[in-house]
Amino acid sequence: MSRLGGGADGGLLVWLQRAAQHSELQGRVGPGLQGRGREAASCAVWMLRVQVGQNTAQSETMSGANEDDIPQVERKTVTDFCYLLDKSKQLFNGLRDLPQYGQKQWQSYFGRTFDVYTKLWKFQQQHRQVLDNRYGLKRWQIGEIASKIGQLYYHYYLRTSETSYLNEAFSFYSAIRQRSYYSQVTKEDRPELVVKKLRYYARFIVVCLLLNKMDVVKDLVKELSDEIEDYTHRFNTEDQLEWNLVLQEVAAFIEADPVMVLNDDNTIVIISNRLSEGSGPALEQGMVVGQLMLADALIIGNCNNQVKFSELTIDMFRMLQALEREPMNLTSQMNKPGLQDPAEKPMKRENPHKYLLYKPTFSQLYTFLAASFKELPANSALLIYLSATGIFPTGRSDYEGPYDFGGVLTNSNRDVVNGDAVHKRNQSYKEMHCLHPGDLYPFTRKPLFIIVDSSNSVAYKNFTNLFGQPLVCLLSPTSYPKALQDHSQRGSLFTLFLNNPLMGFLFISGLSSMRKGLWEKCQDHVRKINRDIAQLLTHSRSIDQAFLQFFGDEFLRLLLTRFIFCSAILRMHKSFRETRNYPETYPPLPRDELLENLHLQKQILELASILDVRNLYLESTMDEY
Repeated sequence: MSRLGGGADGGLLVWLQRAAQHSELQGRVGPGLQGRGREAASCAVWMLRVQVGQNTAQSETMSGANEDDIPQVERKTVTDFCYLLDKSKQLFNGLRDLPQYGQKQWQSYFGRTFDVYTKLWKFQQQHRQVLDNRYGLKRWQIGEIASKIGQLYYHYYLRTSETSYLNEAFSFYSAIRQRSYYSQVTKEDRPELVVKKLRYYARFIVVCLLLNKMDVVKDLVKELSDEIEDYTHRFNTEDQLEWNLVLQEVAAFIEADPVMVLNDDNTIVIISNRLSEGSGPALEQGMVVGQLMLADALIIGNCNNQVKFSELTIDMFRMLQALEREPMNLTSQMNKPGLQDPAEKPMKRENPHKYLLYKPTFSQLYTFLAASFKELPANSALLIYLSATGIFPTGRSDYEGPYDFGGVLTNSNRDVVNGDAVHKRNQSYKEMHCLHPGDLYPFTRKPLFIIVDSSNSVAYKNFTNLFGQPLVCLLSPTSYPKALQDHSQRGSLFTLFLNNPLMGFLFISGLSSMRKGLWEKCQDHVRKINRDIAQLLTHSRSIDQAFLQFFGDEFLRLLLTRFIFCSAILRMHKSFRETRNYPETYPPLPRDELLENLHLQKQILELASILDVRNLYLESTMDEY
């Protein structure tokens, strides 16, 4: 892992520049790029003084020396620093103008930006004393450079979906905190500098959440709270409510998991739900599956009143982690024996690329979907995850087509009340701000894997496979027992099962905490169940071939086994007795061979016995018929 004083300014950033120019990784820029800082004025004033060569009191530098007293070498040092600082800001600000979708347009630009920041960081390290004396370089300005590098790594992660870059972003953000680069900001009577510090904290929190560093998150939240209180007290600003909302959001995000795993000393165990070695069922001899690989995913969140932080709902966060591997340290990866070219791809294939879309409009969603579809490699699959409020049909139609079942909500700029009023006057029209199943038909020309978590998920089981390509839809229950409905703000039960099936099982079993040893024992049992599900699915005689086509990819294989695990458990739980309480699929999965398989039910009852909750489950769903 790089550090500010060492590897980051040399090998790793240079390597990342090369990777940005040569690799085939994909991605998009995320929100939150900053504008140019006010400190640029210092450079402009310095350059003007050097050019004009004034010899008056007004032309004194920040150190109090006269321009003519400054050696030429030191003048050139400050001039070069100003050039690099200005160039770095121009390039950084230009990131927002790059297309948010597409593979190659951004790579060379990111490479140039990293290159300039590498030079800028090394330059200020090598000439710190001259810059302190002649330019008046402040520690918060050094922190701003480091923060920008951290942001570059974070946005490179968003572009590539490679979790290793999160470690690098964390490294820079952490060093800013350890070295107290922003500690002197409070002494300056400039509220915009304090806002820079607050934004740094918010960005650092996002990276820590993505890395599951919850202990650090809690410390940062406390520090941010103190900073906000001081900021609002000193400057009496109008954005106090906005910053307090940030604190409330992150607090709710941290507490969203319904189950705590505890060490013997009652400290909380941090559970990672990313793909790691042995966490998913492996392909075994005799399993005949397709060779499709998951290359691209759209993760869409548009649920009303769901816990979120930044532009990431808890459902989006959970699905994002289900589609990623555990982060690796880039520096250690570079130094592996026999690795000649640091721009080479990792030993394991990279994560599927993801677009994260929070409350997109229909046109935005369609634009990103079309870009993913266009650039999907051969023998690859596209995943669409929809976590959104259901939109139901407004009237009956003689012909039930792909636009007659409703769908899920897309964002709209118009007022909701006005929209409802228009809708009531035009009952025969379809809802405009809705993603209907028919809207996805053009994209079924390539292998498509759809997950819908919505109160109207069943609209998507009315698909027609027009082009004969592999097509699977995993659909959430449309309703839950009353006791569970109050927890919807903390995320969907269905997505929780896809992210962490054991936590989902514990939640519906009424368990809110457990010891680490028991958790690990249960996890071993869940892994065994998943292996058995993989055997049952691949040996089924009646299963639709589409499921087998996707089963060769380890991410999709894990999602499918978790889906079947979830479906089997909900069918056995005594509180889930209505058909709408169960997940569904298109095409349908065989019930006897998979969803209500007697061997699978026996395994689930054994898990329930370990947790002493067997009384909550039916001994067999056959008892119901």
